[in-house]
Amino acid sequence: MTSAALHADRRRRSRVVAVALTSVLAGGLVIAATPAYAAPMPAEPTFQDGLSQAVFTRVASEWINEEAWVESEVDSDRDGKPDLVHIDVTRVPETAAGLKVPVLMEMSPYYAGGTEVTNWGVDHEIGVPPTEKEPWPAFTPTNRTSPRISGSLENTWVPRGFAVVHAEGLGSGWSEGCPTSGGLNESLAGKAVIDWLNGRATAYTGIDRATEVSADWTTGRVGMIGTSYNGTLPIGVASTGVEGLEAIVPVSAISSWYNYYRSNGAVRAPGGYQGEDLDVLADYVYTRFDQEICQPIIDELRANQDRVTGDSSAFWDERDYLASADKITAATLVAHGLNDWNVMTKNASDLYEALKANGVPHQIYLHQGGHGGNPNDTLLNRWFTRYLYDVENGVEQLPKAYIVREDRTLTEYPEWPDPAMEQVKLKFGPAAAADGVGGLTVSRDGSRATENLIDDASKGANALAAAETSPNRLAYRTAVLGEPMRLSGTPSVELKLSVDRAKANLTALLVEYPATGAPKIITRGWTDVENRSSTAVTEPVVPGTSYSFGFDFEPKDYVFSAGSRIGVVIMSSDSEYTVRPAPGTELTLQPSASTVHLPLVGGMGALQASLRAAG
Repeated sequence: MTSAALHADRRRRSRVVAVALTSVLAGGLVIAATPAYAAPMPAEPTFQDGLSQAVFTRVASEWINEEAWVESEVDSDRDGKPDLVHIDVTRVPETAAGLKVPVLMEMSPYYAGGTEVTNWGVDHEIGVPPTEKEPWPAFTPTNRTSPRISGSLENTWVPRGFAVVHAEGLGSGWSEGCPTSGGLNESLAGKAVIDWLNGRATAYTGIDRATEVSADWTTGRVGMIGTSYNGTLPIGVASTGVEGLEAIVPVSAISSWYNYYRSNGAVRAPGGYQGEDLDVLADYVYTRFDQEICQPIIDELRANQDRVTGDSSAFWDERDYLASADKITAATLVAHGLNDWNVMTKNASDLYEALKANGVPHQIYLHQGGHGGNPNDTLLNRWFTRYLYDVENGVEQLPKAYIVREDRTLTEYPEWPDPAMEQVKLKFGPAAAADGVGGLTVSRDGSRATENLIDDASKGANALAAAETSPNRLAYRTAVLGEPMRLSGTPSVELKLSVDRAKANLTALLVEYPATGAPKIITRGWTDVENRSSTAVTEPVVPGTSYSFGFDFEPKDYVFSAGSRIGVVIMSSDSEYTVRPAPGTELTLQPSASTVHLPLVGGMGALQASLRAAG
């Protein structure tokens, strides 16, 4: 579709668009107070090399800014009225004269700031969490998100012919409803905005619901983008199957809230936020002026999140967007930091696998940073131009994976994980008494030896990985690599072990041991020994009885350097992430019955060649 075909009649329109201080445009949206101005010759969407060009005015004071309250289909604050979602709109003046443009939308519960909250204590025995936590001061909303919610995205995209819509999450700022940390009501709130942009929902000029407004300035084609919670909401909205949501770019986003706050039955925190949980986050983003109406709803979150067993449940299933992945049709560019220990990479990997399985247009951008980090502007521009303006720019034929490598070069791959990846199984060998480190080898040694570790949550994972010997961890390493080896995908372990009591954490670390210098933890995995068969079922363990425990590490793309060794460290509690019981739990591992599975590019052949090259 060419710009000329879209807007041939634009050349006949007036060059002057006058905007008065209190004028009302067609559709009834009230414009924020701006002086009258004379616009230049109206621009029209323009594309070059498949990218949208910034041909519209860059002067923010010439843009049309307005706000509205969109009526959703939910009543999550239970006041007998549908929740209203507060939005603002920024668009070019040409839309006042008939130009219709697509929309880029960011939805967030953070625009109005956050409340002061306290996290749950984690220094307790497994299954015996505290029932109360320290109170925090009463919150007095001071948000100023009306009439302008945010200016994000505008400088980049409005001059390129996209309208920008910001929407406040339910229970935050000027939106009604209640925050539920990923509940269905939050997804349906975003759906309502897209429905309004397509003429299927009602919006008002004010929270009094007195005057309706329409969005007759848009084509109805919407893209959503955001980071963290702001990137999670696009996945949730897409999982409703709403028509008009054509593309999303979730950055460091959650695809399953269970995988954000739990891991295989273990109560496990996001990195840097020990003791946070669904209720804590809901308390934080609850910034609407009515500070009483949502308290019962947040109390229900506290009751249902279950910090006792850590089990999955219907409550958590509601917050698993992949359960409705078959409804996602929006072309999705997944972006995630390979060193993001807040929203961990499993959230990106699981979403990406679902998109591939369902034939949804997809690409992935992985970088060396932590939480956050957008794809570069060219990738974003090509994505949104293709799917919001329907410009045939060949994005479907481009490589699917873009990875910022360890040397910070952006490298293209046909897909992720790398199609040349094969799972390589390595066996554990018992440690030699002299160095306290066992082997990771292709062949099993047949030994029936066992090795013990004593849980001590006061010992950090980095220190345990670096320790030459320690009673609090078991370590296993390959021989030296003679050539670099690339890991691409999801590693896993199968461990045969017993515990001397009924409950225990179980943690595995995948580590690079360089020729010189400190070891580096590449990825981690956690499980609750009582959830060995299912995340939804707690099965008591018999002390002293051996069981098999299989669980994944967080997905990763990483190149092990020549001269290094690949290592696995087994420990119990992980002080940075898991509940921290009193020291003393003893775990007994059978190394010869335990394995690690590594997704290595080139598979076993490449690994053996690398080991041979080291001599």
